[in-house]
Amino acid sequence: MARSLCAGAWLRKPYYLQARFSYMRMKYLFFSWLAVFIGSWIIYGQYSTYTELCRGQDCKKIICDKYKTGVIDGPACSSLCAKETLYFGKCLSTKPNNQMYLGVWGNLQGVVKCQMEQAPHLDFGTELEPRKEVVLFEKPTRGTTVQKFKEMVYSLFKAKLGDQGNLSELVNLILSVADGNKDGRVSLPEAKSAWALLQLNEFLLMVILQDKEHTPKLMGFCGDLYMMERVDYTSLYGISLPWVIELFIPSGFRRTMDQLFTPSWPRKAKIAIGLLEFVEDVFHGPYGNFLMCDTSAKNLGYNDCRTSCDQSRRKCTSEVIQPNLAKACSLLKDYLLRGAPSEIREELEKQLQSCIALTVTANQMEMEHSLILNNLKTLLWKKISHTNDS
Repeated sequence: MARSLCAGAWLRKPYYLQARFSYMRMKYLFFSWLAVFIGSWIIYGQYSTYTELCRGQDCKKIICDKYKTGVIDGPACSSLCAKETLYFGKCLSTKPNNQMYLGVWGNLQGVVKCQMEQAPHLDFGTELEPRKEVVLFEKPTRGTTVQKFKEMVYSLFKAKLGDQGNLSELVNLILSVADGNKDGRVSLPEAKSAWALLQLNEFLLMVILQDKEHTPKLMGFCGDLYMMERVDYTSLYGISLPWVIELFIPSGFRRTMDQLFTPSWPRKAKIAIGLLEFVEDVFHGPYGNFLMCDTSAKNLGYNDCRTSCDQSRRKCTSEVIQPNLAKACSLLKDYLLRGAPSEIREELEKQLQSCIALTVTANQMEMEHSLILNNLKTLLWKKISHTNDS
């Protein structure tokens, strides 16, 4: 009887092992299939995003077709479309209608930007209309004189910058830029390129601030494609993570990580002074005061501005809530206070708070703006003047 029981146990053992093996195999196959599915989905998503964002060949074809038919011209046209010594490198685009690439022009490196369909026309005082390729480079029309083109540019600047006494100087500056081959005259194709570029606020601001050390230099253009100097930079915070990991990191913990991975405090003070000087360049520009809108640690941009909202018209108004300097100080507050020397920390925090509290509606705002900016720069320079970072 005992032998019989043992024999039964012996016979059931292989069956149990076989069932367990089958279960493990099914479990392995399921997770393998799941991993393949998720991986394929991620790869497809990345590919789809890339093909949507990175349309450099389409951009080049549109520009070169217009150049070869004599519609547009510019100093970069021949190199891009005929000699092919200007070509696109790594794609940096974040929006389908704003194409951006690392570019190589001969032995020079830069950043190439090109506008695609659905880019907005920036005509102040009107609703934003989608820009379609069929009407691209329609102005100025054939028969337009240089004087008439100057009047067109002057009217555009007056709408964007207000009625200022030195707008005529800015018009002459634009005409000198438009004369791509430097033959002393602006041809109709060159004028069409310049007019298209002037609809882009970034391009206009870059030309206005060309003599400032904080602004990348314009290298050339063709139509509304342009190439500017590539400037190597380091972010305020010294750590970057793959986007997959970023998805699972809480914002509070990410902020703590950012604060841990920063330069030494004297170095941060010097970086802060550079940002404050840039704010000063923008605020006290020769052709008006400009608004910094998207001020984040990763980007200093020119859209998504904070303004008051007209609920009845469901749109933003031209009344700005916060000046540039207040935005810069908001960005720098945590960055500068962490690790700040104890003997200036209280005063630094006080000055930063005063800076953040700046409003555009305050009386004598420009004077207060300048006073706070100078006080901050003086405090920071005084502390780092004897260090290597000075």
